[in-house]
Amino acid sequence: MVLDNAKIHHAKLIQPFLNRVKDRLELMFLPPYSPEMNLIEGLWGWLKASVINNVFYKSLPQVRTAIQKFISNINKVPTQTIDRLCVRL
Repeated sequence: MVLDNAKIHHAKLIQPFLNRVKDRLELMFLPPYSPEMNLIEGLWGWLKASVINNVFYKSLPQVRTAIQKFISNINKVPTQTIDRLCVRL
């Protein structure tokens, strides 16, 4: 399982769970400050640029609708999402 270095991934509260699954899961932590290696960061940036930046929504339901539309659109063309977010070596 690939994890970023968020505090929650190292919290004492989660340690009992990690101890129970350590023989079934290998945890690989990304280096600190490496958003380019964390694909979700690219998705958040894309979402913000497409939906949030320079837009005023009058209500939370409008924000929710815009985000759902964005997700629906990127799900229609998964190859575009892969091309945009995945680094090819």
